[in-house]
Amino acid sequence: MDKISIVVPCFNEEEAISVYYRETCRVMQRVEGAEFEIIFVDDGSIDGTFRLIKELSEKDGRVKYLSFSRNFGKEAAIYAGLKNASGDFVATMDADLQDPPGLLEEMYRILTQEEYDSVATRRLDRSGEPRLRSVLSESFYKLINRISQTEIVSGARDYRLMKRKMVDAVLEMSEYNRFSKGIFEWVGFRTKWLEFPNVGRCAGETKWSLKKLFFYSLEGITGFSVAPLSLAAIIGVIFCLFSFAMILVIVVRTIVWGDPVSGWPSLACIIFMVSGIQLFCTGIVGEYLSKTYLETKRRPIFILKDSSEDSGGTGHEER
Repeated sequence: MDKISIVVPCFNEEEAISVYYRETCRVMQRVEGAEFEIIFVDDGSIDGTFRLIKELSEKDGRVKYLSFSRNFGKEAAIYAGLKNASGDFVATMDADLQDPPGLLEEMYRILTQEEYDSVATRRLDRSGEPRLRSVLSESFYKLINRISQTEIVSGARDYRLMKRKMVDAVLEMSEYNRFSKGIFEWVGFRTKWLEFPNVGRCAGETKWSLKKLFFYSLEGITGFSVAPLSLAAIIGVIFCLFSFAMILVIVVRTIVWGDPVSGWPSLACIIFMVSGIQLFCTGIVGEYLSKTYLETKRRPIFILKDSSEDSGGTGHEER
């Protein structure tokens, strides 16, 4: 009998855990030929999330849990869940039911009957979301697909079911700065996409503010494209050529009209603009340098405080 592991990152999902568990149990009963385990990863929640997960684990042997010593982020939670999953097939999904558990039945059928290594999901629309968030999200996907060789499907969710060989490949990529949507695509393997209309949260509020989404998008861009570094170099060349042209203009004007003083306000504006461009380019280089710095420190991706296996430990990998 096949075993399916479901990895569920959780951060302050006290209101959603019970609803998610009931819905997933109904789905698990419908899937024939497979046994399940649910791995809840408590990402340093400060509400009653961990208490509820622990209670479910005591009642249902299929439920396991990992609890971080602090909030390490969703990417670390996904990695920890994959690392501790023992199934022949491994799914990753959210606890707020925005990833419909009912799709698991179809996803498992596809992987067992068709020649695919992964079944991933994407939203058909963003109904119910603030308009600004939708526009920014669509802009991000357009941008990253233009500057990166790794194609990331617009509207892609972290909700997917993978065969063990793909999970092992993902775990080989043990970098500290993680962007799972890009990692899933970078490792390759044949993936079939399932589309579904946007589903609202079953309970609670989103933990993704615009600020967090902005920094998450930077993680994706710097992790899967070096185009910003090339952009900084191109801007530098352009402004060097522009400065040489301005020098020639000033020299010619001084020789012809003999008035080297006039025009200093515009010159001051140019200096401020060029200085701003230089700082902008330096910031781009600094962003990449900071990622390199964090990787070389070799800090663990996560630290466990507690788990259903009571093993503890860290997410450190030899890299």
